[in-house]
Amino acid sequence: MRRYTLFFVGFVFLALFPGCKGDDTRTCLSCSSPNTADFQVCDEGDGNASVNGENTGTPFDVYISGLEDAGANCGGN
Repeated sequence: MRRYTLFFVGFVFLALFPGCKGDDTRTCLSCSSPNTADFQVCDEGDGNASVNGENTGTPFDVYISGLEDAGANCGGN
């Protein structure tokens, strides 16, 4: 009987506290350029920039700097 009680308590604990996945922060900047439609560049929490959901494999800050160097304006959320 004790085994079933421990199983039940463990199941309830896992159901109420599923993990820390919700702690990830997502930061997005809106960017505009004379040559493109407005778009968003996001840091999905792994440090890399993503555009339209595609991970660029480039660090977020480096990607934003490159866009701004090329004449884009990025800011806001």
